[in-house]
Amino acid sequence: MKSSKPIRILVVDDHFMVRMGLSASLNAEPDMQVIAEAANGGAALEAFEKYHPTLVIMDVRLPGMSGAECTAAIVGQFPDARVLMLSTHSGEEEVYHSLQAGARGYVLKSVMREDLLRAIRDVAQGRRYLDPTIASVLAERVSHRSLTARELEVLRMVARGLGNKEIARALEITEVTVKVHVSHVLEKLNVRDRTEAATAALQRGIISLE
Repeated sequence: MKSSKPIRILVVDDHFMVRMGLSASLNAEPDMQVIAEAANGGAALEAFEKYHPTLVIMDVRLPGMSGAECTAAIVGQFPDARVLMLSTHSGEEEVYHSLQAGARGYVLKSVMREDLLRAIRDVAQGRRYLDPTIASVLAERVSHRSLTARELEVLRMVARGLGNKEIARALEITEVTVKVHVSHVLEKLNVRDRTEAATAALQRGIISLE
């Protein structure tokens, strides 16, 4: 049985059309009410402090403060805050960091409307909700060992097209050491070569070239 009180929602997304469409769709539900919108993390924090929504729908990639950082800031101040991540991105690191920050759910913008409504209701009631695609992505992250800070540095340079000699010079290490790091990266990511490693790391959100 649904509560007589509507789920009061704060929508956070930097695209106006996305916010407008999502708000219109959710406001059509008798048990949901979009009470505020925000285009960035700072505005989201202010809106949360002002309106104390039941639930926040948070985009992952926002200008300045990321969705995960904004989630961490909100949950840090309001431990009972309920945040549902809604994103076009399914990179495993973005998913992992969002959940680590305190989000209680993660769904893709390509999700069916019925599934989004289910996710909102579940998270609003204190349950967790993961899009099946996201659940498998998270399982994949857990299945491989984390890269060290140095391996991540090397991987970013590989993705930018640098050769072993250039990487060695930039990091002030030997070429042999670079080769060892590259070998470990290939093993941990379960890929065959440098190109595949760079592609996989970018797709999974392990590194970014921005």
